[in-house]
Amino acid sequence: YPLDIVVCVALGVDMFDCVYPSRTARFGTALLRTGQMRLTSNEFATDHRPLEPGGTGPLKDYTRAMLHTIVTKEPVAASLITQHNLHFMLTLLREMREQIRNNTFNEWVRKFLQDFFPSARPAPCSACPPRWVRSALEACGIGLDDIFDWSAAEELPDMPRDSSNAPGGNKEGKKAEAKGKAAAAAAPEDAS
Repeated sequence: YPLDIVVCVALGVDMFDCVYPSRTARFGTALLRTGQMRLTSNEFATDHRPLEPGGTGPLKDYTRAMLHTIVTKEPVAASLITQHNLHFMLTLLREMREQIRNNTFNEWVRKFLQDFFPSARPAPCSACPPRWVRSALEACGIGLDDIFDWSAAEELPDMPRDSSNAPGGNKEGKKAEAKGKAAAAAAPEDAS
C-alpha cells in the first residue's frame, strides 16, 4: 500500500520490489492520493469525472465511467490501469525524494497522512489512522498527536477507499465526520 511505502521510507528503506501496482490493476483498482478506487463498482457507471481530477498521468483524459465500462470486458484495461498505478507510485517516490533533499520530509508525511485519512482529525474524532502508523513514525521522530485523535474508537483501514468515489464523497468518510461533529457538540464547553 502507498501508506506502507511512505512509512518505510520514513524508517530508512530506500529499495522496493513490488507487484502491487500491476496486481491491483488486474482487478480494476486504481491508486489515488486519497486511497484506492475499485473501478468495477457500479457507482462509476455514470461518473464522467476524470479518474484523478487535476492528474497528469497516463489516464488524465479517461473518465471513471469509461474505465468502468472496459475494466471487466477488455484486457487492455488492466494495462491502462497498470500504467496509471506505476505513474502514481513513481510520482509518490519522486515527491518523497525531493522532500528528503529539501529537509521537509517530516512535514510532507504529516500532510500526506491528513490527505490519505480525511475523516481522521484531532480530538474529538471517532476515527484514527491505523495505530501502527503512529508507533512507526514516532520511532523516526515524526509526531502525529496534534493532528489525529488516537483515542478514537474506530481504526481506519491501511488502504481507504478514495474519498471522492461518487459525487458527494464516500459514505464511510461522511459517517466518521458526522460522528466527530456529534462528539464535539456533546463535549462540555471549556470553562476557561
